[in-house]
Amino acid sequence: MRILDFGSLNYDYVYGVDHVAVAGETISSYNMEVFCGGKGLNQAIAAARAGAEVYMAGLVGEDGQLLMDICKRNGVDSSCIRKVPGISGHAIIQVDKEGQNSILLYGGSNQQMTREYIDDVLGQFGCGDILLIQNEINLLDYIIDKASENGMRIYLNPSPYNEKIKSCDLSKISVLLINEIEGGQISGERDYDKMLDVMQEKYPETDLMLTLGEKGAVYCCRGKRYRQDIYKVKAVDTTAAGDTFTGYFAALMQEKIPVQEVLAMCAGAAAIAVSRKGAANSIPIRDEVNKFCLHK
Repeated sequence: MRILDFGSLNYDYVYGVDHVAVAGETISSYNMEVFCGGKGLNQAIAAARAGAEVYMAGLVGEDGQLLMDICKRNGVDSSCIRKVPGISGHAIIQVDKEGQNSILLYGGSNQQMTREYIDDVLGQFGCGDILLIQNEINLLDYIIDKASENGMRIYLNPSPYNEKIKSCDLSKISVLLINEIEGGQISGERDYDKMLDVMQEKYPETDLMLTLGEKGAVYCCRGKRYRQDIYKVKAVDTTAAGDTFTGYFAALMQEKIPVQEVLAMCAGAAAIAVSRKGAANSIPIRDEVNKFCLHK
């Protein structure tokens, strides 16, 4: 079973700061590093490092060769990625001493998807394949509709949540992967059990994967709820934690592994990722996760 990750590829400009700047404030950073990232790329690498057969689709600018190269180095098929004029998407990321972050996105080439390009990519995939998508590219609603017509199972991480999501037919989504902020925005509820109640009633055919930060995660499938605590580690950079969890989840759910074991491994992978700097390069390989979970 193949996973097609149709999403964003970014350069992340990461600034180390004492605290995240607030409105009107000017602060100095004590270091600056550049990493490859983007929710699409991060999740593709996570799924590949978990052991899945992963294909990446997306657009990079004239400066995007490094983004294509990191796919290849991590076993992600990059044959569907295209270069377009201009610059690639990028993110300005502040990371404080506690490892918490603030992110400013510039879409760049990620916002230049065309229907012709989407049709060409999705024409290579169909029934039995998984589509993993996020909300950092344009024409998301069209991608969902075409993938659904092709019989693909669709895993949607609607981050960042905005007006574009409201134009998408979420009833076509097989698995909705959200955090508690997005869950509140979609459901109108603050309590996570109520969030799941509302969304389960509204989208009865959709499985729900809700991550809750320090409170762990809850997976809702066919009316049953599976809960998972976090593994406590010293956070260095939380940038790729959610993407690591999502990519591992998409990969491991295709294997014959009990759901509770899948969730434990996803939590372990995310814990390892937050203990390291950067986005894509912080994501652990499967053996690391196995060893980490074995000793917890």
